[in-house]
Amino acid sequence: MRFAVLVSGSGTNLQSLLDHQTRGELAPAEVALVVSNRPHVQALERAAAAGVPSITIDHTSFDDRAAFEYAVLDALEAQSIEAVVLAGFMRVLTDRFISAFPNRIINTHPALCPAFPGVHAPQQALDHGVKVTGCTIHFVDKGVDTGPIIFQRCVEVSPDDDAASLHDRIRRLELELLPRAARLLAAQQLTIEDRRVHIAAD
Repeated sequence: MRFAVLVSGSGTNLQSLLDHQTRGELAPAEVALVVSNRPHVQALERAAAAGVPSITIDHTSFDDRAAFEYAVLDALEAQSIEAVVLAGFMRVLTDRFISAFPNRIINTHPALCPAFPGVHAPQQALDHGVKVTGCTIHFVDKGVDTGPIIFQRCVEVSPDDDAASLHDRIRRLELELLPRAARLLAAQQLTIEDRRVHIAAD
């Protein structure tokens, strides 16, 4: 299954996907295209180093969200993309985009959804005083970090944590779980029933 990875920044989760692909551990998923909504980000360098095609579609160059999404969808169609991974992609997708890839868009979020949706989730967790947070790999729906949950893993919050140290420990779990979710999706081993994601034998 040909995946596009949508990025906005440094691309650490993209790098994990690429590393798994290089080692032959991502198939039948394939990172076939990287799309950034911001120019000159490190994620584009990571794609180039791995020999994966990439494109920048700068959202600030468009008059509205719809025009930007049409451009992204056109790019994905041109590369015969079948599924999408959001890896630090800092744009909320509309229903029109999501409906183009029904149950074939996955995202990683540095919190235990439905807690702390949106940006700055580790800081939200610290501000709330929680003892445990973590990461969630989920399907994307029309809400913000509200889609059916594929994986969750917990991280204990230390008294001396700041947002950066907490996010670093969360990220280690994301780097492991996101490639696994992509592989399972491509292998048709994920099914959704009443918001519950069932995982076939892995």
